[in-house]
Amino acid sequence: MLFSLFIGSFSVSWAQHDDHHHDSAPQTQPVVQAVVQDTFLILKEKEFDFGKIPQGKPVQHTFEFTNAGPVPFKLVNVQASCGCTTPEWDKDKVIAPGASSSIRVGYNAAAEGPFNKVITVTYNENQTKQINIKGEVWKTPAASAPVNSAVNDLKE
Repeated sequence: MLFSLFIGSFSVSWAQHDDHHHDSAPQTQPVVQAVVQDTFLILKEKEFDFGKIPQGKPVQHTFEFTNAGPVPFKLVNVQASCGCTTPEWDKDKVIAPGASSSIRVGYNAAAEGPFNKVITVTYNENQTKQINIKGEVWKTPAASAPVNSAVNDLKE
């Protein structure tokens, strides 16, 4: 008796499970697509080479970028890797989707030799991009021309 009660409840349970499986459409999980905000800021160029520049003659270059995303953003910070490099940007400007703006980067050229400086651009609160400037500073002569004492002999 107990055995037939067990078999009966098992077959009812199986039938309910089997009917439930065939009557319902297969369930699919919704596909969630994450938007990668790192691609919103599109730089016209990521690196600029000043080439050879004279020592003590500051130089600057303007990096242009576009907001390729669907929402506006601001540049939160633009940080250079050292004090010899100075980035300038409009800190209050909101860049609308499709709009462009720029970052001007200056280099003081005080130290002789090659340089490669990294500037980190932070936008959308925590997204970052990097731009680079590079070049070579050559030492300028201390005087415009050496003193020629023979010039005084010509005056006589």
